[in-house]
Amino acid sequence: MKSVLKAALLGAAAVALFGTAQAQAAGIGACLITKTETNPFFVKMKEGAQAKAAELGVDLKAYAGKDDGDNEGQVAAVETCIADGAKGILITPSNTKAIVPVIKKARDAGILVIALDTPLDPIDAADQTMATDNFQAGFLIGAYAKAKMGDAAKDAKIGFLDINPQQVTVDVLRDQGFMKGFGIDVVDPNVIGDEKDPRIVGHDYTNGNPEGGRKAMENLLQINPDINVIHTINEPAAAGAYEALKAVGKEGQVLIMSVDGGCPGVKDVAAGVIGGTSQQYPLLMASMGVEAIKKFADTGEKPKATEGKNFFDTGVALITDNPVEGVPSITTKEGLEKCWG
Repeated sequence: MKSVLKAALLGAAAVALFGTAQAQAAGIGACLITKTETNPFFVKMKEGAQAKAAELGVDLKAYAGKDDGDNEGQVAAVETCIADGAKGILITPSNTKAIVPVIKKARDAGILVIALDTPLDPIDAADQTMATDNFQAGFLIGAYAKAKMGDAAKDAKIGFLDINPQQVTVDVLRDQGFMKGFGIDVVDPNVIGDEKDPRIVGHDYTNGNPEGGRKAMENLLQINPDINVIHTINEPAAAGAYEALKAVGKEGQVLIMSVDGGCPGVKDVAAGVIGGTSQQYPLLMASMGVEAIKKFADTGEKPKATEGKNFFDTGVALITDNPVEGVPSITTKEGLEKCWG
């Protein structure tokens, strides 16, 4: 009997050890959910996350919406990550309000949720946000545009090429930052389109891609063909806007400002297509996000915000080859050393 009992206990111990080994072999599960899988910004973000996950032994699964604005696709991805038992989720939300209920569900399940690039609304719906200071990114290009125009800024005719009508936080922050930098009264800092400044021709939507940028630029030119300043949500939209201007012989007559700092965009700045762009660092956001998930899995510790801010600031720099006094910037040569895409 003793030998039988001993054998049984040894067998049970072996099963327990085998179960532990299986759990360890499975590693730490994590998800990256981006807005799209085609925008170079998100392509680089995915590369950064995958590289860091491989380095740290994290099992990373990547998902993306069909287009910029596909909330349903992102909700389905979060649900999948919850069902898979992921330890952490990194997400660039397409609809910063509509995604919140499923994010809460994930957090209630003990999953660490980090918003990358685009804060949720409210921002504390995620455990942490790792992003560019998007208001500062907008402010830099707005202040640059104002200084570049000089006295003519008081009679500027400004168009805004936004993402979509959903008032996504990153869109709002960049718009309002640009206005502040240009000297436009920001009425409600949380709302796009309530401003009263007569210099603003209007807002149109691009879905953050070249075709959308072209169509939106054409629409704004219909409202006022004398537009001479354009704020674009990103560089793909800026490229589309330039093509629309070129088609009507207005290239070189409109100061196009943007945000991203991807290699194609920096080259467009060097070529004079874009007047200046605020460079952000998606690879850093993603790699630090994966590191945070690994640390949370190991210690239970959540990432902290940058001192004085309610998110972790991954940095931003204005890129232009025609600097102006009072607005710090780096050259396109420096920008190309740090660009992506």
